[in-house]
Formats: sequence, C-alpha cells, structure tokens
Amino acid sequence: MLRRALDALYAASAGFAALSLLGIFLVMMAQMALRGLNMQFPGADDISAYLCVATTFFALALTFRRGELIRVGLLLERLSPGPRRVLEIGALALAAIGCGYAFYWTLDDVLFSLEIEDLAQGALPIPLWIPKLSMPIGAGILLVAVLDELVTVLRGGRPHYVIAAEERAARGDFSAEV
Repeated sequence: MLRRALDALYAASAGFAALSLLGIFLVMMAQMALRGLNMQFPGADDISAYLCVATTFFALALTFRRGELIRVGLLLERLSPGPRRVLEIGALALAAIGCGYAFYWTLDDVLFSLEIEDLAQGALPIPLWIPKLSMPIGAGILLVAVLDELVTVLRGGRPHYVIAAEERAARGDFSAEV
C-alpha cells in the first residue's frame, strides 16, 4: 500500500510538471495570438518563468526514479555487488542530505516571501510565495524518492533507477545514457 502511495505521489508530481509545461505552451500561444492583434499579454514572461521552475521541480522525483537524471556510474558499474552497494548507500545518503538542504532553504525562502509580503516586480504583482512554492514541494518529493531508494538499497534491494536503466539497455534504448 505504501509503494502504491509513493508511486502515485511521484506520478502526481510529474503530472503537475506536465500541466506546468502545458501552461508555458498556452501562455506562449496566447502571447503570439495577442501580438498578432497588436495587443500585449502583461506578465507573460514572468508567468512562463514561474511555470518553467515548476516544471523542473515537479519532474525531479519521477525522473530520478526512472534513472533519467544525470548520474555518473562509471565507478559503481565496475564494482562487485558488495562494494557497489556500500557506495550506492553513500551516494544516496549524500543525495538525501542535498535534497534535504534544498527543501529546507527553498521552504525558508517561501516562508520569508510570505512574511514580508514580497510581490513580483514585473507587470503582474503576484505574491512571490505562490510561484516559489513549487520549489520546496518538488524538492520535498525528490527527497522522499531518494529516501525511498535508500531504504530499498539498505534492505538489500536494487535501486529502481538502476533497474529502469537496465531495462532500457535491454531494449536497445540508450537515449537516457550519457
């Protein structure tokens, strides 16, 4: 049941990333249509920038789980299972610390923007805590995904991102490999 809930969380986060990407497209299309009518879309650039950040942060967890984030496996892939597991645990622990750090400081930034009632200085005076909220949410979901993988490896399992990369390679799909 927990596995299904976590997978649903990662999928929902990716769904928000897709909606944000769709939002960028719609803003750009509206901006082009209005330009053809000699009109402007105030704040279109700001809205697109906010949606770009949301797209990035909401996509992180599922991208990580699918093994599609940049990962340097040159050393890990050449080790025997025992040492590989130890280094994988170390890498995941460091990743969890980094994600926790990102979560903490992005949340702190959102709360500070809310506290001082910070407004965007562009054409639309949007309270900045609203678009900034996607950063701690996305970083928090990525933290959950990293901890999920860490627990899997600590319990003796193989990380999902490794399995996903192997499945892609078995199909002859090396599109995510660098």
